[in-house]
Amino acid sequence: MTKAKKLPILPPAMLGILGGGQLGRMFTVAAKQMGYGVTVLDPDPHAPAAALADKHICAPFDDLGALADLSTCAAITTEFENVNAQAMRALASETRVCPSGDCVEITQNRIQEKAWIAKAGLKTAPYLPVTRAEELTDEAVEPLLPGVLKTAMLGYDGKGQIRVSTPEEARTAFEKLGKVPCVLEKMLNLHSEISVIVCRLNNQQVKCFPPAENRHEDGILAYSIVPARLPDEVQQRAQAMACQLADALNYIGVLAVEIFVIGADHELIVNEMAPRPHNSGHYTLDACASSQFEQQVRIMCGLPPADTRLLSCCSMANLLGDVWLPDGKVNWQPLLQRPDVHLHLYGKKDARPGRKMGHFTVLSGQSADIAFMLAHKLQRQLQRKGK
Repeated sequence: MTKAKKLPILPPAMLGILGGGQLGRMFTVAAKQMGYGVTVLDPDPHAPAAALADKHICAPFDDLGALADLSTCAAITTEFENVNAQAMRALASETRVCPSGDCVEITQNRIQEKAWIAKAGLKTAPYLPVTRAEELTDEAVEPLLPGVLKTAMLGYDGKGQIRVSTPEEARTAFEKLGKVPCVLEKMLNLHSEISVIVCRLNNQQVKCFPPAENRHEDGILAYSIVPARLPDEVQQRAQAMACQLADALNYIGVLAVEIFVIGADHELIVNEMAPRPHNSGHYTLDACASSQFEQQVRIMCGLPPADTRLLSCCSMANLLGDVWLPDGKVNWQPLLQRPDVHLHLYGKKDARPGRKMGHFTVLSGQSADIAFMLAHKLQRQLQRKGK
């Protein structure tokens, strides 16, 4: 039974977070701006959030002593879904934890996740759970072709996924992925992909940020464009679906819901969800009345969600390690000399190809199209200089 916590939790209370990556770093900034203390649990001595936090518990996520230390915080959250869900349940017996370990566990496994999406009354792409090679019969696979075989757990940024066009390719892909549990998903005729960030304290106090239109390159999110270039009715329907899913989970916290937009009639299909702030929500730092990280702090402290209004059209662009020169330097002048561009670097020591090192957001008083075109132009300039 969770020990009762007097809500709301107010500054200067100490807040805890599992994970010290860039999401933890931006959470730490938001919490400290609001007057809270922050304790980060992360095994990396150079974790980006550790440099800004009041306390860094440098230990594995399942270290019992470290978890006991973290449990003294007034409330605890997470920056990633692959944390030990049982550890979150144990922490919840000592302090306030959100999202719950149960919700995190659901999002860790694509098979469970899709079952919950269906339970919420929402559609997913046609799929087949695969736990044994024998399940990949021609009869079972052919209706889902062309498709994508995805590992049920630990896949991100295009990793753990193989496209297949025949039953034999599906069986070969299952071998390549190590015969771990997978889902085979039918590829759909995508018009676009959008994501909705839901901020939910309870079924009466819930807000959504405007949907972001996402563009990927090599399986990694490259740009988010806001507002999404879709009819208002479609965007409102996407927000309602995301709230419906959060309600079904009785979710408390910030939830990112990725949605496929299918065909010219804009049918909406839920792809996946993340129990935390999301890369596609970084635009909220510069373009909205509040950020997804402020919302994470507010909700874990029992405070109602803040205003989510979009104040400016914008486009967020990810900065990968590919743009860093061999000497570790980048000329940031093309970004910083512009008053309509906001740069965010994550403080990571090693720049590697494909590694998210930062992002920038372009604001436009005219349109999301203009913001996206400028973001794309600036990104290409940086990439040329990084080669």
